[in-house]
Amino acid sequence: MSGKFAYDDDYYAWTREQARLLREAASERINTPIDWEHIAEELDIMGDQVRDAIESHLATVIEHLLKLEHSPDPYPRRKWRISVSKARRHLERKLLRHPSLKGWPAEALADAYADGRDDAVQDDSLEPDGLPRECPYTLDQIRDPDWWPASRHGLEG
Repeated sequence: MSGKFAYDDDYYAWTREQARLLREAASERINTPIDWEHIAEELDIMGDQVRDAIESHLATVIEHLLKLEHSPDPYPRRKWRISVSKARRHLERKLLRHPSLKGWPAEALADAYADGRDDAVQDDSLEPDGLPRECPYTLDQIRDPDWWPASRHGLEG
């Protein structure tokens, strides 16, 4: 039952392939006491956690980019930049470790923006109506460690 995806090379692809192989094996071995379907479901869930982490890192980057651009508050800016840098690093590591998910950030961008925007408006200095309804940043900007939005309040950093 060896597959084409190696566990160490692309965990997400491996979980998907193993779940599929288990389901195929279950259909061939009806009388075995192994709970094939639930094991396959658990593998799917484990793979989904990788996608969820990528989406969460995207949302964090977006949240703090929005704060950097829209907030008039000068004090937490350094913390927001550090958070963006860290989330960008984590995002890139996940994508390197799981190459089959290289297209996932584009698919998840709208949902990640909704989450990041919702988190950003929890900041008392931001008005929900003052933030764009759709993501104003490109995926390249979100992922670029050297790109930062200009502050709408003329603040540095």
